[in-house]
Amino acid sequence: RLVDAAGGRIDVLVNNVGSAPARTGGFLSVTDEQWRRTVDLNLLTAVRVTRAALPVMLAAGRGSIVTVGSVNATLPDPLVIDYSAGKAALVAFSKALSKEVGPQGIRVNTVSPGPVETELWLGGGGVAETVSAAAGLTAEEVVAQASGATVTGRFSKPSEVADLVLFLAGDRAGNITGSDFLIDGGFIPTW
Repeated sequence: RLVDAAGGRIDVLVNNVGSAPARTGGFLSVTDEQWRRTVDLNLLTAVRVTRAALPVMLAAGRGSIVTVGSVNATLPDPLVIDYSAGKAALVAFSKALSKEVGPQGIRVNTVSPGPVETELWLGGGGVAETVSAAAGLTAEEVVAQASGATVTGRFSKPSEVADLVLFLAGDRAGNITGSDFLIDGGFIPTW
């Protein structure tokens, strides 16, 4: 429906969907159905939308696909084991696709945020609340620990992530493809 609504022209596709249910019971508590739902949402949704939009971009000989991954693609966390696996696959899918369609004028990149000030983290039933209940902490303490793990001492703002996506989608990033950009306040250490 989205591709049809675009009216035959798609310059930019942003894949931005995901859910990171905290698995406080550990790996053995995650059922096959939970794995299927998580991988379907975090990987296959982007695969399907990209498959639908790509022919329009290929026909035009240009386009930009920006997919929102996660730091958990390269820094997997047992509390979100299925999410981490799904996002790792998503980043790998995007990199492989960039190599296939780059010669046809289509750029494919990923943005991998660390903790972001969203309902996913901070809302009712979000990561902070779920983890706090299992760990005997308050949600505020969980947020403080996650913030403290960043160099900047804070979560990213949604607008900061959006600004990076917007840059990658535009022509100023015309020779950037196949790259994964972290926006994590230094959450992932570099050596």
